[in-house]
Amino acid sequence: MRGSDPDASLYWLARMLEAGEDPLYIARRLVRFASEDVGMADPQALVIAVAAQQAAHFIGMPEGNLALAEAVVYLATAPKSNSLYEAYTRAQQEVTQGPSESVPLHLRNPVTPLMKDLGYGKDYKYAHDYPEHFVEQQHLPDSLRDRKYYTPSDQGYEKQVIARLKAWWQKKRKPEREEPAE
Repeated sequence: MRGSDPDASLYWLARMLEAGEDPLYIARRLVRFASEDVGMADPQALVIAVAAQQAAHFIGMPEGNLALAEAVVYLATAPKSNSLYEAYTRAQQEVTQGPSESVPLHLRNPVTPLMKDLGYGKDYKYAHDYPEHFVEQQHLPDSLRDRKYYTPSDQGYEKQVIARLKAWWQKKRKPEREEPAE
């Protein structure tokens, strides 16, 4: 599937099923593949993989083989991106190896008067109150303020993600300082 070859993908699926491999093991691998190898290039891949798992579990074998085959062909022919996998790996590494950072005060919900007095929720900007439901505000701790984990690829749906992120963040930021012409 990673090589985008639906014929080989179907062949190896049939080999595994006919050899007696647990169909739910295969389904688990399809779900993982949908997130790891297709990822945000086609977010529907995860929906298809989970639906195949549910269908195979619900109707059993041998009828469940077609649900798995449909998912295999879909995943093999979907655009591929491992940017989500890489982004999560970077964030996970930050969390496990870096210091334990606190949630910025403005993002904390002030559910008691004491919390409000301590500054919880102060200056919080509710995105839905702004045009395009976007407002620039810091969501990471100060020490990680400019950290980037997710870099969308140029594959499939991620092209739209790139455009959306650029539209949101570039128009809100001050223009780069131009160097004087020589």
